[in-house]
Amino acid sequence: MHLVAIGGSDAGISAALRARELDPSAQVTVVVADAYPNFSICGIPYFISGEVAHWSNLAHRTHADLEATGMNLRLDTWASAIDVAGRRLAVTNPDGTSDFIEYDELVVGTGALPVRPPVDGLDGPDALGVEDGVHLLHSMGDTFALTDSLDRIQPRSALIVGAGYVGLEMAEGLTARGIHVTQVERLPEVLPTVDPELGALVHDELVKNGVDVFTDATVTRISRIADGLCVEGNDSDGTSLVWGVDLVLVVVGVRPDTDLLVRAGAQTGPGGAVIVDETMATGLPHVWAAGDCVITHHRLLGTTYLPLGTTAHKQGRIAGENALGGSAVYAGSLGTQVVKVFDLVAARTGLREHEATPAGFTPVSSTASPDDHKAYYPGATPITIRVTGDATTGRLLGAQLVGARGAEIAKRVDTYATALFHEMTVTGMTELDLAYTPPLGSPWDAVQMATQAWVKEHQIGAERAALTAGRNPS
Repeated sequence: MHLVAIGGSDAGISAALRARELDPSAQVTVVVADAYPNFSICGIPYFISGEVAHWSNLAHRTHADLEATGMNLRLDTWASAIDVAGRRLAVTNPDGTSDFIEYDELVVGTGALPVRPPVDGLDGPDALGVEDGVHLLHSMGDTFALTDSLDRIQPRSALIVGAGYVGLEMAEGLTARGIHVTQVERLPEVLPTVDPELGALVHDELVKNGVDVFTDATVTRISRIADGLCVEGNDSDGTSLVWGVDLVLVVVGVRPDTDLLVRAGAQTGPGGAVIVDETMATGLPHVWAAGDCVITHHRLLGTTYLPLGTTAHKQGRIAGENALGGSAVYAGSLGTQVVKVFDLVAARTGLREHEATPAGFTPVSSTASPDDHKAYYPGATPITIRVTGDATTGRLLGAQLVGARGAEIAKRVDTYATALFHEMTVTGMTELDLAYTPPLGSPWDAVQMATQAWVKEHQIGAERAALTAGRNPS
């Protein structure tokens, strides 16, 4: 058995590791387009900030660690075409020569590519690039280009296009280096994956730390000027905006890298991602796919596109097992996410109201602000928690949390994610047996106080009616 995995990030490496774990006799080859297999792209902002001292520390596993598992790494090797009928992968080697790798089973984990928004100066023959101080950020190569610019230009100011997860982390990272950051987001509030009132808390944290934030604003042009870069744009009412900065970072999301699979005959679905079933099968014989290049099976939405590293790891593991003849099934995503922005942490899992309604639910939400631990113990801070449930069935549909770093936001969102995975009701959260000690929590944990607030707002009438009916049976 020769399994070939394409991609040195989460999905490809997870597939290779699982295959070697299950069958140490299997020959496993991993084709990696660069020289950095199994590096944490999510950790890049913390290398830029200086919190991670050296780029090599971003490796989940070293080259030697990976090869010690028995897999064969082919680095700086470009997968150019899949010969499905012949079970061969065409590759371009580091020296520029071409050849084929024969396989019994193939797992494709080509990931995603950074989106280039329609901004004058980003595309075309006269497009600005890294030599001008204009950067995208998605790979280790992008990281080295950015650090080179930081060393060469010594910027005093930078503008970040986009205020999603990476944009927010980079705002903090560049600020930590003493760079004045301007952040421009085209939507009404930063961190648009949470409701605006929670995003506003993140917005305030950015401003508190010296970041100039422009929301409902669009960047339209980037150009060179004598002393740096001129960034032009406009706000929602058409007012012109102009910024003069030394560095520009564009981080507005990703799109699936599907070219290799589509040319081989794979079909695409939501977000332009390749369609796979819950076993990670593509429909092409002996070809599996996982990670950011494929659709996401969501436990509440069905089929969607939601690229996350945690999802890619799980999908890759499923693909690696099934490529050996297994029958594993991906259980589905809930879109559980968390981000740290200076001293604030924001997280979400499941659905917001506008996502739940098209999926056939009747969502209603409540917001509460319980303390992270007992108020009499020093250091208690409020957590803003927005719970969404189904008005008809009482089923928990989603949760969003924003609170101080140290308030266990990540673990508390995981409690909601676990409840969502098991299709619990909002009321059922009250029955969970959660840990308590005054320095860390309350007899009713903050996650339960928030669900109780939802019940009080949306179900107390039904509960009172049920009690009355029980007291006065007909």
